Amino acid sequence: MPLFRRGGGASTLDLLVAGLGNPGREYERTRHNLGWLTVDELARRHGGPFRSKFSGRLAEIRVEEARLALLKPETYMNDSGRSIGAAARFFKTEPDALLVVHDDVDLEQGRLQARTGGGLGGHNGLRSIASELSTRDFLRLRIGVGRPGRGDRRSVADYVLSGFDEGTDVEALVGRSADAVEVLVGSGLAEAQRRFN
Repeated sequence: MPLFRRGGGASTLDLLVAGLGNPGREYERTRHNLGWLTVDELARRHGGPFRSKFSGRLAEIRVEEARLALLKPETYMNDSGRSIGAAARFFKTEPDALLVVHDDVDLEQGRLQARTGGGLGGHNGLRSIASELSTRDFLRLRIGVGRPGRGDRRSVADYVLSGFDEGTDVEALVGRSADAVEVLVGSGLAEAQRRFN
């Protein structure tokens, strides 16, 4: 499959997809766990059971002809790089074959953006990954959660760690995010950007 470059001596893995989030029932359906929820949806669609590995939960699936590893770091958001770095080294994954799926307060709620590289936007999970890998040039799927609204006195940190507002169709957002990953895998970054950005 020509979309992704594999490191020398790598396994047949085409893409490592890391969904960011926090472990624990209190965080399960929070804005900050949209990466985990998206990876869960991909595993559900493609029949990939999770097992403990790399200080997280790992599932291996196929999407079309591509072999993907889905990773949910269980190191808490601020130390996500440790888990992702261990998996990237094991699979000999180059940055352009790593896709990080994460929430983003700088995008309005429900908006998606697929891209390579860019700033860290104050996101501690991204900061941890960039530090561990010594690069920011990995693929990203940003899932917009917006910022606290007018009159909402919560800090941004409290906002992303809280549940969604009533009326938010979380399943639809997670479904579109999983769709974007599938398009990126099957048709490339440019097509994913055209359809979802």
